Amino acid sequence: MSLLIEKNNSQLNNLELLANQVVEGFITGMHKSPFHGFSVEFAEHRLYNKGESTRHIDWKLYAKTKKLFTKRYEEETNLRCHLIIDNSASMHFPIVKKPTINNVSKIAFSTIASAALIEILKRQRDAVGLSIYSDKYEYYAPAKGSDRHRRMLLNQLEKLLTHKSKTATDTYKVLHEIAENIHRRSLIFVFSDMFQTTKNEYELFEALRHLKYNKHEVVLFHTYDGKLELNFDFENTPKKFVDVETGEQINLYASSIKKQYKTAVENYFKSLKLKCMQYKIDYVPVDIHKGFYEILVSYLISRKRFL
Repeated sequence: MSLLIEKNNSQLNNLELLANQVVEGFITGMHKSPFHGFSVEFAEHRLYNKGESTRHIDWKLYAKTKKLFTKRYEEETNLRCHLIIDNSASMHFPIVKKPTINNVSKIAFSTIASAALIEILKRQRDAVGLSIYSDKYEYYAPAKGSDRHRRMLLNQLEKLLTHKSKTATDTYKVLHEIAENIHRRSLIFVFSDMFQTTKNEYELFEALRHLKYNKHEVVLFHTYDGKLELNFDFENTPKKFVDVETGEQINLYASSIKKQYKTAVENYFKSLKLKCMQYKIDYVPVDIHKGFYEILVSYLISRKRFL
């Protein structure tokens, strides 16, 4: 898929269309995977058996897969989902001059993934809310299921694609505020690169643990650029590295510290995973270059466990 997501491109102007295409591609792929039994559109699909009534055949799915599936519609649920997006300066890395759906910044990836989750939640008649933060609580909307509410959230998400943040992250502080706002039991998804310069890890995880209050289920989508932020895959020429949140600068050859850097980052990832296990938070590392499949599968697994 090579849909452009620049502001002057029609695809970005219709984030709902882009999200719908992501979800449709995912649903089609689900029928070829071990997860085909999960409910993804009000219904559970199974292969059609000869002699059965054709009343419940999904003809749209047949047009895509050339296979006959029948649908069993489920009763409406009362699941509430809340999306939390880190909008700090580090989430706007890397800078992409001509972005496509397969080549985006962390914030653009999180935005499209969130829009896709909103689309699939709509299809399953579930309520969804949204929180956006950086060094402050930028936006909050409680979980609702109306079409008007959903369009309001999509409009807010589109703003993230066009407004670059220059602020640092106070994740620990804002997550406490968000936790206080979500009163009814919810399935919570957090999109963050987990970079923070002002507080230690203990306070950050205490804030994440606060989200578990009221028996919420929490999934952390640890969003990162695998090529640059994990593997430190830069050209071996002198470069100036600038911390986008603190402004600190350093000049060096990437190859001179690549091994030590990668070891430090991998250890940090392991630490995040262990802490999440300790606090019973689902930890899902998400490389922005590997698509949205992991996001939507994690949603389906979490939803099935939650209900």
